[in-house]
Amino acid sequence: MASQNGVVFEDFFPAMVEKLGAEGFMKELCNGFHLLVDGDKGVITFESLKRNWQLLGLQDMSNEEKICMLREGDLDGDGALNEMEFCTLMLRLSPELMNSSRNCW
Repeated sequence: MASQNGVVFEDFFPAMVEKLGAEGFMKELCNGFHLLVDGDKGVITFESLKRNWQLLGLQDMSNEEKICMLREGDLDGDGALNEMEFCTLMLRLSPELMNSSRNCW
């Protein structure tokens, strides 16, 4: 799957939900947030994202692409991602999960 900015990744979230269950999956998302968070500010900032980007295997992503990702997920406009914004963004990046949740309505 490719995003608008050309980054290609495989959507592992549906398999993770199946394996871990919804509660376990949400715990893993929270763990991911804590890996990327700026320890002093309690949110994911551009600096903390850039510093920890290798954890996601996307170290070749440009600074502009990182900033775009932050902007896309930043719902309150503070220039950073809190835990809820991060989890929401991660779920939005998984089209298969979004489609399956729509089918439940």
